[in-house]
Amino acid sequence: MAANSATATVQPCRIRILKEGSKLADQISGPVVYWMFRDQRVRDNWALIHAIEHARKASVPVAVAFNLFDQFLGAKARQLGFMLRGLQQLQSDLEETHQIPFFLFRGKAEETIPNFVGECGASLLVTDFSPLREVQKCKQEICKAVSDFVTIHEVDAHNVVPIWAASEKLEYSARTIRSKINIKLPEYLVEFPKLQPPLTKWVGVNRLIDWDGLIDEVLRKGAEVPEIDWCESGEKAAMEVLMGSKNGFLTKRLKGYSSDRNNPLKPGGLSGLSPYLHFGQLSAQRCALEARSRRKLCPEAVDAFLEELIVRRELADNFCFYQPHYDSLQGAWEWARKTLADHASDKREHIYTKEQLENAQTADPLWNASQLEMVYYGKMHGFMRMYWAKKILEWTRGPEEALEISIYLNNKYEIDGRDPNGYVGCMWSISGVHDQGWKERPIFGKIRYMNYAGCKRKFDVDGYISYVKRMLVETKKRKADSLLSRKAKAHCT
Repeated sequence: MAANSATATVQPCRIRILKEGSKLADQISGPVVYWMFRDQRVRDNWALIHAIEHARKASVPVAVAFNLFDQFLGAKARQLGFMLRGLQQLQSDLEETHQIPFFLFRGKAEETIPNFVGECGASLLVTDFSPLREVQKCKQEICKAVSDFVTIHEVDAHNVVPIWAASEKLEYSARTIRSKINIKLPEYLVEFPKLQPPLTKWVGVNRLIDWDGLIDEVLRKGAEVPEIDWCESGEKAAMEVLMGSKNGFLTKRLKGYSSDRNNPLKPGGLSGLSPYLHFGQLSAQRCALEARSRRKLCPEAVDAFLEELIVRRELADNFCFYQPHYDSLQGAWEWARKTLADHASDKREHIYTKEQLENAQTADPLWNASQLEMVYYGKMHGFMRMYWAKKILEWTRGPEEALEISIYLNNKYEIDGRDPNGYVGCMWSISGVHDQGWKERPIFGKIRYMNYAGCKRKFDVDGYISYVKRMLVETKKRKADSLLSRKAKAHCT
């Protein structure tokens, strides 16, 4: 099933040619530039492998470029700090271990990337894949901005089965895409080849990056949503969470996954990998390969994990790629739009403003706990996220406002916000995407209903509320201790 790691290369179907450059008969090939965006890692990265392979074939140098957007889609200190600390480690690994220079730019990528490609005379620009509108539009602008002689390749280094290979259309649900993905897994779920060094050294001076100054700046500007301290950034930390000898998911916690993952009182039952998968510090394909090798030990847990890791994640990418309105009611199915419109004027027991919801000022202690978990911990339990979003539908003036608020809060506070999984999670909860019609009710119409009593039947609600309160106290104490420590250090200097 796995390809020989010594001979494996990037499958052609993993690559899309966004722009085919023209070449004169006597034209000398220029360098290869990999514009890294979604897949921020050196190991197990098909886009980087593809860039290096092309550079070696043409005997030209290769470089990695990254553009730091200013608060991309509302990202704050929590998300940007995590990302930059990972990139700092990535630069060191790239340059010291692989002799590949890393360039960091700030501003609009549709300007900085073409400028760099032009300055270094690159012939090939490689980029990784993201289904988000803003990124796809940016790539279109880059295609227009670069020279006619530049070719641009997009490599899906994020999904196990490339999004366009899995399906050529918008899929209705997990049921309709599952078999399409599973039939192609033998072709794509293969071991990665060893990363080869470039044959030609990059000529020119690498620009120094003031990582400490940059991180301090984003922490200061995005201080409204501070960093989290339970999740260390970077590829090494990601592999420790996946495979670590102390508390690795596959090595120590896998057995309880199928039974514990839907219990908000057992956060350790979850994999804990989503921040690393979101920022591309860990390959989903690596997770799948390692999990599959342990299937004989825990078949039920591995099957449940692979369903979430591959089918559900790739279903979310499918939705955002083929549905341009992935974050509005326009993107919902017709039956859902109709039923929500039919009940939009239904009387609500409570109407809360965005500010009240953001500050967890509702009459529901369970909902308040889930909101506070997200605000202070940076991650809300998956089961609670469904309840959380559905109550926002119940407590706002209409489904459009509910969707807007839920996406705003998710993107602002979740460490893995601004992700296809987050958009689809909100769309599933509020507008029935990838779901079916249920018994008609006030406000919800035929959208699946969840309530407090149902949660009490599923898990210890009072225990969860108490758990969040304890977590809140501990988080605030650590923050205060950290502040005192910094003040003491500053006083000494």
